[in-house]
Amino acid sequence: MIYGRRFYFSLFWLLLTALVAIGPGRDSHAQDPSQQQKNRPRQITKPSPTPEEDITLRSDEVIRVDTALTNILFTAADKQNRFMSNIKREDIRVLEDGVPQEIFAFQPNVDLPLSLAILIDTSASEEFTLPEEKAAARSFLESVLRANKDEAAIVSFTGEVTLEQGLTGNVERLRHAIDRVTFVPPSGYIGGGMTVPGTPPISGTQQTLAGGTAIWDAIYATSKEVMSDSAEHTRRAIILVTDGEDTVSQVKMADAVDRALKADALIYAIGIGDRYHYNINSGALKKITERTGGRAYFPRNEGDLREAFDQIQRELREQYLVAYAPSNKARDGSYRRITIELTSADLRRENPRLTYRPGYFAKGSGAQPASTKP
Repeated sequence: MIYGRRFYFSLFWLLLTALVAIGPGRDSHAQDPSQQQKNRPRQITKPSPTPEEDITLRSDEVIRVDTALTNILFTAADKQNRFMSNIKREDIRVLEDGVPQEIFAFQPNVDLPLSLAILIDTSASEEFTLPEEKAAARSFLESVLRANKDEAAIVSFTGEVTLEQGLTGNVERLRHAIDRVTFVPPSGYIGGGMTVPGTPPISGTQQTLAGGTAIWDAIYATSKEVMSDSAEHTRRAIILVTDGEDTVSQVKMADAVDRALKADALIYAIGIGDRYHYNINSGALKKITERTGGRAYFPRNEGDLREAFDQIQRELREQYLVAYAPSNKARDGSYRRITIELTSADLRRENPRLTYRPGYFAKGSGAQPASTKP
């Protein structure tokens, strides 16, 4: 799906050639190429597909259809964290930027196809828990993916981001991709996050990347290059397995959130580090998940880890769909904030937890949208 668009690649190459030929007409204030490379968000390293994979991916192409309705998926859980299935259309109110909206459709227990990306941190903080993370991820995919309906991708990252497997419904390929995810120690690494002082680096840049963690770059690149290329009308989610300590990202957390929102992808985080207690930045993980409508989990043992994956599976399956036509018709690329309120006094007394994406970017005419600034 990601690799087979040869027509667009050829068109892009012709346009690029034309621009190079124009050469002298470029803006005299253009940045130096080396500076552009430095400031550009890190991209995913993608393995070349085999001819067999290329055919499969091209055959799965889906035509995108524009729609005037805004669709919001939400879950409702009681105090025991159980899905509430008794909410009706008249029990809720939807507001966009504080303005009530007319609901056109409401459907409980929507079971949409899933488009998932599992992002696995392979930096030093995950050295000892990585085998358990991989086992839990394999078990999760084997239980959640349905043939000819769901798809998933595997991405690993340290200071660099690597696409181990693009979106596919083939569980066997996903298993092999997870098996390939390994901890590669940086030069001079002796364990426990420690390196031998004075060890000659591989190279200045490569050593920094090998020993760093680029969480925001990984989310940004996955949202832009993987999730935005998923099938239309799917439930998109990024499952991030990391300790939350970003050290070398070229983009900010706000940029990662914005890109995930543009791809309609929720972010679920599993905060985990070396032996489950390696300086986990719970604040950062809670912030980035809440801003996209997901949740953060902090397992303390292998059982908690598997339960976190199980809970994510339930939240992705047990949900409501509400659709409305925004009263603000402007196609200005602006960020629109969404609020779902309960109008039923009985339901409010139960104080349920509603989970949904808190906003979206309106389709625009090419203008630069404002950031959500988490």
